[in-house]
Amino acid sequence: MAEENPTPSLAQPSPLAQALGAFNPRQNIGLLVAVAAIIALLAGMWIWGQTPEYRVLYSNLSDRDGGAIIDALQQQNVPYKFSEGGGALLVPANQVHEMRLRLASQGLPKGSLVGFELMENQKFGTSQFLEQVNYQRALEGELARSMQTLAAVQSARVHLALPKPSVFVKEQLKPSASVVLSLFPGRTLDAGQVNGIIHLVSSSVADMPAKNVTVLDQSGSLLSPNKEGSDTPLDATQIKYVRQIEQDYIKRIEAIVSPLVGAENVHAQITADIDFSQAEQTAETFSPNQPPNEAAVRSQQTLESRNGGGQTPAGVPGALSNQPPVPATAPIVSPASAVTEAAGGTGTNSRKESTTNYEVDRTIRYTKLPVGNIKRLSVAVIVNNRMVTDKNGKATSKPLSDGEKEQITALVKEAMGFNANRGDSLNVLNSEFNEEKETPAAEVPLWKQPEMIALAKDGLRYLIIAGIGLYLLFGVIRPAFNNIEKERKQALEEKARQAEAQKTAMEHRAPPDGQAAYDNNLQSVKEMAQNDPKVVAAVVKEWVTKDE
Repeated sequence: MAEENPTPSLAQPSPLAQALGAFNPRQNIGLLVAVAAIIALLAGMWIWGQTPEYRVLYSNLSDRDGGAIIDALQQQNVPYKFSEGGGALLVPANQVHEMRLRLASQGLPKGSLVGFELMENQKFGTSQFLEQVNYQRALEGELARSMQTLAAVQSARVHLALPKPSVFVKEQLKPSASVVLSLFPGRTLDAGQVNGIIHLVSSSVADMPAKNVTVLDQSGSLLSPNKEGSDTPLDATQIKYVRQIEQDYIKRIEAIVSPLVGAENVHAQITADIDFSQAEQTAETFSPNQPPNEAAVRSQQTLESRNGGGQTPAGVPGALSNQPPVPATAPIVSPASAVTEAAGGTGTNSRKESTTNYEVDRTIRYTKLPVGNIKRLSVAVIVNNRMVTDKNGKATSKPLSDGEKEQITALVKEAMGFNANRGDSLNVLNSEFNEEKETPAAEVPLWKQPEMIALAKDGLRYLIIAGIGLYLLFGVIRPAFNNIEKERKQALEEKARQAEAQKTAMEHRAPPDGQAAYDNNLQSVKEMAQNDPKVVAAVVKEWVTKDE
């Protein structure tokens, strides 16, 4: 038998090439498509896990504010998107608060209201009427912006009625205002806040009284006090005053009794009857007449007249009467009765009058009674029993003694200013309190806390991604490669057995003719190398291994 020539060793193919070489082209294409689909699925899941959660930055924006905010977001490279319908602008959840602060520093959103910036763009040749209209619009916008700074106010609108000035006093009208407030859901305004809004508007407009300001909410309810319907018995201020009086007395009573029985062992309630009626009194009083020597002289008048002391001219006027008198021829007699002669008598007349006016005592008193006087107090006080500990350390409840009750009653009367004349009533009761132990507020479980819920959502997302990836790796890819490797080994073993069988058949075959047998064997090997070169390579490899 001729000696076999040594065959050079062939290059070892890579495992991947061997794995791909074990399949036909159709199977290779399917395998590549499956691998590409798995890679695409993993890439999509990774992108989905990295996609940020979007939350609302602003909603119900005007077109002007929306465009300005989008420009600001684009300048800062912040991703954004709109919700369905374009009603809200969304940004990543971790940037919501930061972007609100940044946009607020730029004055965004400005809202649909315009303020005094409207006066900055005045055109040349604007009429006085247009300037007045712009000023009114600017003032309304500034007032609305000021109201929107309140925590409970979502939006506000202000309407001002500014009358034209007149030179006639009788024709001058006071300005008025109407305010419509849109409150946040679940929010309300108390009386103090409404009064603050009213005075804000009235103080911002010249000569506007507070009573000319009307405030409404979004449901049309009147928030400002109704001046026309003010005939109610008590208004909000009076009710608040009554509650304040009652709370003040309650604090006094509990503060004076709690050192004796304990802070939690006394409770008091008071009902105060307050008189809010307004009364004015005017009285004029005259005192009785006083003695003249004690009375004050107001005025005094004295009249005194006297006639007499000699002859007086008498007679018919003329020449005879102007002549000197004739010497007396008889003695002159002057009777005591002051006889007056008909012509030229010698008697004397005297008259004296005196008038004295004394002051009359009169008192005029004008009294305005105070408002808010206490008419009556009704007080109820309950005191818990005293806890006594015996020798064994057992605590028992023991009622207060009569002396202790009297002491507490006396202290309460002094603290409340008890007045029996005005009808005050006091009732002090000693009884055991039915104290129900308050169960401590259950803490929110860890799994219900918002932070833990958010963390669980993120963890669940990544866990799902990892689970799907592991399933694809160990449940799809690895079994597929195992099957491929198994089939490849089976095919190689089958081909090796066939080659071994052919080799054995060639070795045991009796050559009919030496040269002819050699030619036949060579032709068979050539055909086998052409048809299945892998099997030939495996046989050659096995031969080389045996030779070594």
